[in-house]
Amino acid sequence: MRFSTFIYTLKQGIANIFRNKWYSLASIATIGACLFMFGIFYSIVANFQYIVKEAQNGVAVTVFFDEGLSEERIAEIGSLIEARTEVDHVRFVSADEAWESFKEEYLGEYADGFKDNPLKNSSNYEIYLRDVSMQSALVTYLESVEGIRLINKSEITARTLTSINSLVGYVAIGIIIILLCVSVFLIANTVTIGISVRKEEINIMKYIGATDFFVRFPFVIEGILIGAFGSLIPLGIVYLIYSNVIGYVLNKFTVLSSILKFIPVNEIFHTLVPVSVCIGVGIGFIGSFTTVRKHIRV
Repeated sequence: MRFSTFIYTLKQGIANIFRNKWYSLASIATIGACLFMFGIFYSIVANFQYIVKEAQNGVAVTVFFDEGLSEERIAEIGSLIEARTEVDHVRFVSADEAWESFKEEYLGEYADGFKDNPLKNSSNYEIYLRDVSMQSALVTYLESVEGIRLINKSEITARTLTSINSLVGYVAIGIIIILLCVSVFLIANTVTIGISVRKEEINIMKYIGATDFFVRFPFVIEGILIGAFGSLIPLGIVYLIYSNVIGYVLNKFTVLSSILKFIPVNEIFHTLVPVSVCIGVGIGFIGSFTTVRKHIRV
């Protein structure tokens, strides 16, 4: 395509938006509303998954060793565990550390009555997983390792966190598909109206030798621009809402700051901006391109 042709079709695409300004505004508003809902929904889901991930990081499988097991074998078991794909990291807790932690948490000043360590056989590994859904596979392996006498795990917690993650994922996919379908439908209607208004002009252009690409391209540009405008406007609104709401919650309910960890606004928008723009432009392109192919026939 020559540069002059590109500039002409670009101008025509922009002009199409103003020719059907009310329908264009309706499409921009619809895409904006859909992507606004997408931005809000993404922010909620991302933070919810982040909170669940933080909860998962606190879930550990603990293994205790046979009485009298050598330090060499304990170290060997630790190496075997660390090599597993399910494992994020492993922490060794000696018997002395376990006793000190127990005294501090449960006994306080009454701990002075104990001369010897009653937990002398409680050395253990705390195993933290990459994903809590992998817990059952790891436990099955640990049960086959010689030298391990006891495995402490939390099946209910693991099952609950895994189910929550799956449910959130399915709901997110369903809502996103609905929003995309609505947006594509609106873009298609806008482009169809533009084609109807210029039907006679398009017929003349085709009869005097204009290529299909030359005729279609302005409408595709129109759809892309509508999609781009519709994606940029809600991003600014979501940014203001997100930063203000998170700041308000943390300032108003200070107790939550130690329990809930929210994703910083810049980190959220590092992903949300390119995804929203791509979705908006993609919706505009798909909606306009498919509609033009269907209706421009002479």
